Amino acid sequence: MNIGRIRIYLAVCSLAVIAQPLQGLAQQNSDASKTNTQQASAERDGQHDFDPLLGKWKYHLKRRQHPLTGSNTWVELDGTGECFEVWDGGAELDTIEVDGPSGHLEGLTLRVYNPQSHQWWLYWANRKVGILDPPQVGEFKNGRGEFYAQDTINRKTILIRFVWTNLTTNSPHFEQSFSDDGGKTWEVNWITDQTRVNDESDKAK
Repeated sequence: MNIGRIRIYLAVCSLAVIAQPLQGLAQQNSDASKTNTQQASAERDGQHDFDPLLGKWKYHLKRRQHPLTGSNTWVELDGTGECFEVWDGGAELDTIEVDGPSGHLEGLTLRVYNPQSHQWWLYWANRKVGILDPPQVGEFKNGRGEFYAQDTINRKTILIRFVWTNLTTNSPHFEQSFSDDGGKTWEVNWITDQTRVNDESDKAK
């Protein structure tokens, strides 16, 4: 083999050696791109999860009077409320006004959707207190919404859980529970059942 052929042979071999890792790198980049695309598509947009609550409602509320004390004394309240859309669905303002043997209760919930984390932040406020509670943070999966926060009751740190079910029906169901053992056990202390109220225009039809 003469010198010219040897040089050509070595050049071809060199190109083959260089091409192999480049092909491997291209394959890795392609795989990573597919993975990122799949992850992006897997991230569901939950911005409209609470849309079924928009409108006017009748409320029936059950409330445990002394949570985390071993007491099983409940009071019941009835009233009305309305849910309003804010930011084209990126947030909602939900109001409630109920009465019962334990007195009068007015409250509101501000719900704000975080498009980066795909989670909702729920802020509750009682008119008597006038302060927004720490936000409940969470999301919906398979029609069930779970939202969690940490707070202090009677100088003890507890976990709070909100659970929403039946949201796409005319009778949504809500429960609030407390845990003082780090989430091992939960005690329900607030139960709300809603019934949709049709607008007068709907009744006329």
